[in-house]
Amino acid sequence: MTETKRNANPRIVTLTAPSGSGKTTIARRVLAAFPQMRFSVSATTRPPRPYEQDGVHYHFLSPETFRQRIEEGALLEYEEVYPGRFYGTLVEEVERATTDAPVLLDIEVNGARNVKRLFGDEAVVIFIQPPSLEVLRERLEGRATEDADTLRTRLERAAYELSFADQFDTVVVNDDLETAVEETLHYIADFLSSRSSVTP
Repeated sequence: MTETKRNANPRIVTLTAPSGSGKTTIARRVLAAFPQMRFSVSATTRPPRPYEQDGVHYHFLSPETFRQRIEEGALLEYEEVYPGRFYGTLVEEVERATTDAPVLLDIEVNGARNVKRLFGDEAVVIFIQPPSLEVLRERLEGRATEDADTLRTRLERAAYELSFADQFDTVVVNDDLETAVEETLHYIADFLSSRSSVTP
């Protein structure tokens, strides 16, 4: 993790959650509601899924390239989620964030903790929480993208990540998607309107 140059008055909205909690779905709704907001495309070393495009869904990097970017100080935050499996936010994705053109991050829990530490009140971090680990298991199984070992690892990690929920600005329980979206949009609108006149 590295410090970064940034605008004097950045505005950063961050959604974080255990994998399978619905944060990416909610992120799409946030972007639709706030057209002035730009999405920060994360970098990862995981292989792309068949429908994913480099630079659109993720910046897909080799582990060697990712480590080189770390050494260059090109990452705002990063984490080795599993051995050899990195996720992170490139500095270039957030350095242009302003009050009138905020940036939205959809990132891992420890990365979100780093963003909050770096930006303080200039960033709002919303934790999207599943109703329970059992519901999360059902959602992950429904994806049909995980084998038994990966599923077990994700659930163990989710239990760990849930322990950090109270460190963020607010927690939104994604039991009913529409209710979760409404709560998230309301909280973001409050965050932005306290600093600018932009609302959804």
